[in-house]
Amino acid sequence: MTTDLQQRRSRRAAAAAPPRRRGHAAPPWWFTVPALLLFAFVVLVPSARGVYYAFTDWDGLSTDFAFIGLDNFRAMTDDPDALQAIWHTLLVAVAITVIQNGIGLLLALGVNTAIKSRNVLRVLLFAPAVVTPIVTAYLWRYLLGWDGAVNSLLGGVGLGSLRQDWLGDPDLALWMVVLVVVWQFAGYSMVIFVAGLQSIPKEIYEAAAIDGSGPVRRFWSIVRPLLAPAITINLMLSIIGGIKLFDQVYALTGGGPGHATDTISTLIYKDAFTLGEFGYSIALAVVLTAIVAIASAGQYAVLNRNEKAAS
Repeated sequence: MTTDLQQRRSRRAAAAAPPRRRGHAAPPWWFTVPALLLFAFVVLVPSARGVYYAFTDWDGLSTDFAFIGLDNFRAMTDDPDALQAIWHTLLVAVAITVIQNGIGLLLALGVNTAIKSRNVLRVLLFAPAVVTPIVTAYLWRYLLGWDGAVNSLLGGVGLGSLRQDWLGDPDLALWMVVLVVVWQFAGYSMVIFVAGLQSIPKEIYEAAAIDGSGPVRRFWSIVRPLLAPAITINLMLSIIGGIKLFDQVYALTGGGPGHATDTISTLIYKDAFTLGEFGYSIALAVVLTAIVAIASAGQYAVLNRNEKAAS
């Protein structure tokens, strides 16, 4: 009798116990071979061939070209247009990153409040980001022209002395490019910041307010550390986009007046498709790739370390 009772209890315990998970072997590595082959064919091989052409005098059309080693890169150091384009690229990237994210953060803090029109404002502020950059650039080219809406408005309100050749003045044209890019993508940064702000529990704000922390103190000690992931994403996107900037510059100024707004991207286009110096332009593209890689890796390392420290 005792034995039967013990057997029944053992069967009940076994039935009540959770089922054991069967061990699953890792999928064979060769499952990745088709994807790796496709990636190599589409990305790695063309990239390697492109880098090789940077060390040649290829004109883009002829099948005859010679290997010239580092001559294209040496010529770059003696080319004032190339050096100026590199400087413009770095300046524009830094300016866009700082201004766009600063404005985006302020907009995010504004629309994250309890105002009734916050949803409408979010849509309106984000709307420019969905417009094609080339369309935005041509719109602003009309607005900033000598007879455009901006100068007409200044003249209409009695401020005709402030009328400028916004895109024709070498001292202003580059900053007008920055203005257009910031106007279009500040709302994009705002949306990412809003997502980060909404992930912060309200109880933390309430506890800080009870402790007597003011708005500035709450932002610096609470919001800023918890917003670190959103800051990292925004800074990475804006710095990479600023370094690769082409559409807006080419549509607004074409790199002019002269070379006052040329970036590496516009100079690559001109050297390749206008002058036929494909080898030299590919060397510029290699330099651009190196700048993007170094800037991205360095920025990510710093921001990731700060993000971990904040958490």
